[in-house]
Amino acid sequence: MSSLAPATPATPARSQGFTLLEIMIALSLTAMLLTMLTAGMYGVVRDWDNNAEGLERSLDETVALLQLERALQGAFPHSYRDTDTLARHVFFTGEPEALSWVSTVSPQRNAGLTAWRLYDEPGTGVYLQLAPALSDNPQQRLQDAEPRLLLADYTVEFNYLFEDLEFARRWRDTWAGDELTALPMAVHILLRPDADSARSEEINVIAPIRTVEHRSLAPTTGLLQ
Repeated sequence: MSSLAPATPATPARSQGFTLLEIMIALSLTAMLLTMLTAGMYGVVRDWDNNAEGLERSLDETVALLQLERALQGAFPHSYRDTDTLARHVFFTGEPEALSWVSTVSPQRNAGLTAWRLYDEPGTGVYLQLAPALSDNPQQRLQDAEPRLLLADYTVEFNYLFEDLEFARRWRDTWAGDELTALPMAVHILLRPDADSARSEEINVIAPIRTVEHRSLAPTTGLLQ
């Protein structure tokens, strides 16, 4: 009689699914990965926005500086008659921290001459006022015009170029057009960033003036020392 070999015990079938612990670990890793991706995308978008804002400010400042340079190059020896003395004067009031002049250039492309006034307010920036020049003294219209913040977080300083009796070219920090009956040869604008500003570099603009003398008024700039 033949002997029978003992039967091999059956091996339990391996489970084909995931345990609850494995599912929780996978979900945790997925959530962590999504959090990292979201944070990374937020950082990229924030940097992009900051760069875009910085570029926009830079472009705005560049356009403003180009406008100022063109307006000074197009400065015109606008004359008006004094209502008290009936004498004719040239409108150009240059101070160390403010400048008023008449230009053939208008940012709104208006016809006729435009009066400009540029000055600073410490802690705020450089402001611009505009008014039509007409045929009289435009100073009061400039004072009444709505100020526009042109360059934030800057202060401004002006100097004016002239030629003395020895034909030497020199700079001075004031220019009275009503007394000198002429415009300076050039204007130097120095823009300094505020101490608490993120900017650090000064901006220099030198604008040569094309038309210095009035065609019917004799200048007295030779008396300057």
